[in-house]
Amino acid sequence: MAGPLDPEDVISFASARSERHPVPAKRANYWRRVSAVRVTEDGRLQLDPDHDALRSARQAVIDRIETRRRWATVQPDPAVIEANRKRFERERDARVKEFGGMRRVLIHAFPARKPAAVVLVDVAERGLDTFVGDEIEGAVKKLAAYDLIAAIDVRTLLRTLRFEPGNRRLGELGPPQKTRSLNRSGRTLKITTSLLVQGSCGISRPFGDPKKLREYLAGGEVAKLRRRLEADAKSLYAIYQYGRLHGTVRLRWGFLDEHILVPWVHRDEMNLYHLKDQSYRRGVPLEVVVGTAPGWADPWSRAQLAHVEKEQDDWRSRLVDDYGLVIDEREIQLARLSGRRRDAITRARPSVT
Repeated sequence: MAGPLDPEDVISFASARSERHPVPAKRANYWRRVSAVRVTEDGRLQLDPDHDALRSARQAVIDRIETRRRWATVQPDPAVIEANRKRFERERDARVKEFGGMRRVLIHAFPARKPAAVVLVDVAERGLDTFVGDEIEGAVKKLAAYDLIAAIDVRTLLRTLRFEPGNRRLGELGPPQKTRSLNRSGRTLKITTSLLVQGSCGISRPFGDPKKLREYLAGGEVAKLRRRLEADAKSLYAIYQYGRLHGTVRLRWGFLDEHILVPWVHRDEMNLYHLKDQSYRRGVPLEVVVGTAPGWADPWSRAQLAHVEKEQDDWRSRLVDDYGLVIDEREIQLARLSGRRRDAITRARPSVT
């Protein structure tokens, strides 16, 4: 474009090339006062080709073009980037599927150093098998059918049971962190599995009194021993599932409310982040159980729908219920994809007056 232009044409020309920052019409008044812009006798604008500001602007454009050309030779092809992204997603999905297909078992033993009773929890089936005394040999044989074995101090326990894990994955359910400093004077909080179960799953009495369990064992009260150990194993299952869903467990004590990373979850396992991503992309809500650990017989009896809403930056997201109220994700105990589509639920969502 050559020759002087009307101010309106200058504004249109500049605005068309400044989509993110439109040029206001009043800018023409400023340009008239800039010595790099000449005002012709008929009121039109014309650049002064010899002005320093114009020469520096042109040089800046030239430098920018050279930089873009130089980087274009080293930057990968967008098609290659997209192909690599899709390959990464396929490999990740394959790993997620692999982890999802693993047979998992939790072990709860009492006493831990010399087990007289063992409870096995089949994670997928939510099945409980209790072995007392000479029956423990049967528990050891059952472990061979699983791909992942988790317990508190799992390696020591397996050595005590004389079971060789081989290539099986092991999950350490003991506290990932032993202590927490409370103040500068050196006061510390001892972190126990019971404390983490209480903070994460809301179970007020997650494990039985060891003294009482020994009394059951010494008195031959096998039925009471089984019931209490199975209740303990359910608490262990609850903390395992919470950690598996969030990748962390929750430490709550006094003024503390923190999350601690857990070692028994691989980064490629299906967790709440992945479920939210799938929910948003597929247009279906999640079913979640919020609050305390779900009941054993019917874990989804308290399930509610949760809808993923994303911020404008498309990075941060949140979960809301049918009334549009934000759900505290730290309180979620279980989550899965729902079979209902988001649009159908939105139409049926009740109004709040």
